[in-house]
Amino acid sequence: MFIEQGYKGNIGLWKYWIPILGFSAMMLVNYIMTINSPVDVDVMMKSVIDKIGLNLFFIMAIGPLVAGFFILLGWVYLVHGQSITSLTTSRKKVDWKRMLFSFSLWGGITLLMMLADIMLSPDDYVFNFKPVPFLILLVMAIVLIPLQTSFEEYMFRGHLMQGLGILAKNRWVPLLVTSVLFGVMHAANPEVGKIGYGIMVFYIGTGIFLGILTLMDEGLELALGFHAANNLTAALLVTADWTAFQTNSIYKDVSAPTLGWDIFIPVLVIYPILLLIFAKKYGWTNWKERLTGSVMDKEVFLAQNIKETHV
Repeated sequence: MFIEQGYKGNIGLWKYWIPILGFSAMMLVNYIMTINSPVDVDVMMKSVIDKIGLNLFFIMAIGPLVAGFFILLGWVYLVHGQSITSLTTSRKKVDWKRMLFSFSLWGGITLLMMLADIMLSPDDYVFNFKPVPFLILLVMAIVLIPLQTSFEEYMFRGHLMQGLGILAKNRWVPLLVTSVLFGVMHAANPEVGKIGYGIMVFYIGTGIFLGILTLMDEGLELALGFHAANNLTAALLVTADWTAFQTNSIYKDVSAPTLGWDIFIPVLVIYPILLLIFAKKYGWTNWKERLTGSVMDKEVFLAQNIKETHV
């Protein structure tokens, strides 16, 4: 059981909340500065990009979350006394094949959808490919984006989900709370200001989807692969002047930002289909218990864990 893996650390609620509160405070300050800034955010970002270039801006934007990845894992291992494996999965070791399958599946689907939209709406895109800047971006993105997305997964679907599950003694509370907080984390993104808060349906819906993946599969591997593929294809293939990821990508979206069905289709159509694919491949059953059931008491879990170890 994934949530119960948190019992393997030195339990103390303050050990769970310090990383969460620290990260939340950072996001809140960023949000307040954004909405109260006397300078338009787009103008400010363009000014910075003009000075340092897109690749350095990419590092500056993603750097704090990359650092957060190492800080969080260090905290869990050194302070919480929990292994990184038990923070990642309920299996005896991390299943890299699961991660690769999820990455390949969603990366391939996203690539096809983006290319289809470019072909169907060519006036909305400009070919933006510059070999040297793109190759530099490619190397940086391959190294940094999986660290950035892994931080978000370990923070929300790992550390916080285990902590909330142990506190609430059930699975539906951590599923809902982590999904909402995951959406709120994106509230300061430039696209929210351009499209409106309706886009939060996509962010919170994605959080629910990733939470279901984690609880049904009893591990983070599928969520880690999906999230890395999502951000990597976004950074490399298409950029826009009004998104959080402004990069030396192959194409540039020059269409006016609007809240359309492309925001809701992933949540309402594509994510349910993906869940069925994963369920078929990995033989998921007992959905109600895995998503809403109770969490074992520490003594019961540890006793069961000892028994399984000696079998």
